[in-house]
Amino acid sequence: MKQQPEQIENLPEAVHPQFLPVGDGEARRQIAFLQRTAEHADTRLPGLVWLGGFRSDMESVKASALDQWAQSRNRSCLRFDYSGHGRSDGRFEDATIGSWLDESLAVIRAATAEPQILVGSSMGGWLALLCARAFAQMGETWRLHGLVLIAPAVDFTEALVFDRLSPEAREELERDGVWMRPSAYSAGPYPITRKLIEEGRRHLMFGDTIRSYCPVHILHGMRDEDVPWRHSMTLVEHLAADPVVLTLIKDGEHRLSRPEDLARLQQAIEAM
Repeated sequence: MKQQPEQIENLPEAVHPQFLPVGDGEARRQIAFLQRTAEHADTRLPGLVWLGGFRSDMESVKASALDQWAQSRNRSCLRFDYSGHGRSDGRFEDATIGSWLDESLAVIRAATAEPQILVGSSMGGWLALLCARAFAQMGETWRLHGLVLIAPAVDFTEALVFDRLSPEAREELERDGVWMRPSAYSAGPYPITRKLIEEGRRHLMFGDTIRSYCPVHILHGMRDEDVPWRHSMTLVEHLAADPVVLTLIKDGEHRLSRPEDLARLQQAIEAM
């Protein structure tokens, strides 16, 4: 029998977005975020922070479902758009993993004061782990109660994009500074810039021990053609010092946004 998510009806609409300035000078951009604050919440329950995927935004199916479920449980939920995404400033082509990491850290630090569960989807899974590393370096491991990662695309700019490029695509990237990557999730291709690839190398995690400093639950579909499920097996091997649960969904694809997938996401959060 397929699992079903919590039925949610007649909940209030999310608040209008707020904006947080990040960066200085010409790099300054306004990052849009939606924050749902729980009223009379059980203070033992950590809040939730959504970290979306590449070219996704805070009003995607999973992000919206997470927000509504959090409301039904009287839990806080924070979601935001990276620069070049959704309602935030900036051109997508100008952004990098480093700039999206800076924005993630800035929003989390500005909008939350209690431990959170970071829910990261695809690229957002990589960013969640990068946030965990950065918080540890700042002496702020208390900010994380746990990580729930959906098809985490760790090191995707290198392992899942650059390493798979054909010689022709690499030549185009080097010559033009951008390669247009076909996508099944958009009417047109995605621009992959040389800047994105080269800057991404500063944030690669595989090849060394990865620390989350909190429990991790990974959900991954075995029919995922974008981030192979074995990529999560590699991640588990690198997370040797922290507790990890890996759930493989035999018929699941990359997005994991079906009702039964959302139910698994809810259960993974509640288990923390």
